[in-house]
Amino acid sequence: MKLPDLVSLVLFLRAIDSNSLSKAADQSNIALAAASRRMSLLEHLYGVQLLYRSTKGVEPTPAGRALAQHARALLIDAEKLQTALSDFAEGVKGHVRIQANTSAITQFLPGDLAAFSTKYPDVKLELVERRSHEIAQALREGHADIGVVMDGTATDGLTCHEYRHDRLVAVVPMKHPLRGKQVEFSQLAKYDLIALDGSAAMMRLLAKAALETGLPLRLRVQVWSFEAVCKLVQAGMGIGILPEVAAQDFAPVMKLRLIHLKDAWADRRILICVRDVDSLSTVGMNLLEQLTGSPSK
Repeated sequence: MKLPDLVSLVLFLRAIDSNSLSKAADQSNIALAAASRRMSLLEHLYGVQLLYRSTKGVEPTPAGRALAQHARALLIDAEKLQTALSDFAEGVKGHVRIQANTSAITQFLPGDLAAFSTKYPDVKLELVERRSHEIAQALREGHADIGVVMDGTATDGLTCHEYRHDRLVAVVPMKHPLRGKQVEFSQLAKYDLIALDGSAAMMRLLAKAALETGLPLRLRVQVWSFEAVCKLVQAGMGIGILPEVAAQDFAPVMKLRLIHLKDAWADRRILICVRDVDSLSTVGMNLLEQLTGSPSK
């Protein structure tokens, strides 16, 4: 089957966005007659009417709305392809797509990726921040080459390697009544908790700990970032639980204290995951080996 050209797809989207074929023609710098001809060829290609035409302009038919949805996705992919090929034209010798959770990005990954980029300056690293369960799914669907997730994430169908450990701490204002360098989770139950949103891997740990101790989890506020947790703790809204290395970045500036959690589950493993080691490019294998500290095969 013959595929439509991208120029016609762009023209079609401009027409339905502006409800005007003449405006779309002007935006595309082509004559109205040529634009009309392209729309007719698109309709002939698919054997369906794509536009309702009237004196008020144009509107997509049901088939036209379906085409618009797929056309937008196709054009995004075409733009990504153009960018990737442009990178190679400019001397880039490889491309690795990485997705990582917030804990890894705020604690360990930046330094490791910077070291890799110094060693392999011609390799482009594309890093996207996601929740751990989203990363695992992206790996399965082929949308990422390497993923960094928290242990406890469902990783069926993936090959995983240990990356780093982190330790959770309670984050409290300087004058908070909680004292000492260590505390058990059960001692936090009487305080309001400033926590991450429910999709974060940490929240599964906290919910499980609350269930096992038979104590309520007093979630006062849930936010998306470590910084937001610390700002709300600073404001006296409650206490937070965060990875120690990440919390250390905010504590001095916001005048917060960090108290280690004694509970065993507070010591967490961070994993490097791939769908299939053998399907990784050479530069992907090199990155996997550097992150795991051992040959990937």
